[in-house]
Amino acid sequence: MRAIRVGICSLVAFSVVAHGAVELWSATMLEIGAASLFLLWGILATRRRQVEIRWNWLYLPLLGLGGLALVQRLVGLSVYPYATKIELLKAGAYLLFFFLTVESFHTVEEWKSFVWFLVSLGFFVSLLAIVQYFTFNGKLYWFRVLPQGVVPFGPFVNPNHFAGFVELISPLGLALLLTGAVRRDKLPLLILLSILPIGALALSASRGGITSFLFEFVLLTLLIRKRGERRRQLLMAGGLALVAGFLAAWLGLGWTVERFEHLTRGDISRDRRVSIFRDTWQIVRDHPWTGTGLGTLEIVFPRYESYYDGRVVDHAHNDYLELLADTGLIGGVCMLGFVALLAWRGLSNLRAASNPVCWSFYSGSLVACAGLLLHSMVDFNLHIPSNALLFLLLAAMATCGIAEPRQSYPQASLCS
Repeated sequence: MRAIRVGICSLVAFSVVAHGAVELWSATMLEIGAASLFLLWGILATRRRQVEIRWNWLYLPLLGLGGLALVQRLVGLSVYPYATKIELLKAGAYLLFFFLTVESFHTVEEWKSFVWFLVSLGFFVSLLAIVQYFTFNGKLYWFRVLPQGVVPFGPFVNPNHFAGFVELISPLGLALLLTGAVRRDKLPLLILLSILPIGALALSASRGGITSFLFEFVLLTLLIRKRGERRRQLLMAGGLALVAGFLAAWLGLGWTVERFEHLTRGDISRDRRVSIFRDTWQIVRDHPWTGTGLGTLEIVFPRYESYYDGRVVDHAHNDYLELLADTGLIGGVCMLGFVALLAWRGLSNLRAASNPVCWSFYSGSLVACAGLLLHSMVDFNLHIPSNALLFLLLAAMATCGIAEPRQSYPQASLCS
């Protein structure tokens, strides 16, 4: 399954550098890639003449939500079936990636390679973002013209979505550092790879992103302390925070301070955000059970808009409210089920892990998912394909049993 793992990593990198895969061409490439990898998995499984599907509890809410969207599309519950069809194709690609990850990553070494890939990807994307910030000529990647008022950061057209990306990859490297689960000769490299994205996050000036990352750091530190780690690991946490703070100050935090003090270009006002929340909630009240159809908020919202400022509202800036508007209470139950199962299986794996490397993978992925779920209360990172894909892959890491070296129980090799 090495080819599958390489394919997953390649498509993750593609989705990030292709502006989050938010455009039709890049989203289509992601869907084609998912289908191609699934076909390859089928061919490899057939050649081995042995197909062993590993169960993961997160299949239940994911399939439930996908089934609801399919019913909306086929039965006519969606106000705009074509938009629901487009979202279904994306959701199908995410589900295939989740399935292939569960089937392809089993051992500590396989997950370790994936973690190092993500940490390295985060470093290079953050380095690009910092260089682009200081040499910005008004164009993305220095050549792509953007609409007026759009200020990109890194490969993303919105700094908040870059922040969501950093929230997903940073806890992995930090968990390895704080648990002492990395060899001493690799320690300087991992510190460099982990610290630079934090500095880039501060430079992005994403208020929701910075707040969510601070939540992640505190949560990870508490987990380390609860595990009974020695004082050296807690001192490492303080040292990392200090180094990250110095790096952020050295890069310059003028824009960041300005954004925290008041609105800057590209922001929506507080009153506008509140009105979007209120109007979206009215959609939920009018379509309580099955919603208006997955992906239909942009079409439905103008009928409920109470505060018009000339901008098109394509997302509710709250992933939970938007999901309720699109899929109703049934979709909300699936969402709650996903979060509950993620917490249950992730914490169970944490308690059962005896290997520090495995424990760092579980804690890092679980904390990363928690951070993005918090950020989703004020943004729509789960509607950015690259971040949604990474979120699901890390959810798979948190809920799958990693085969620990020299383990004494056979159940750990299965996803549970």
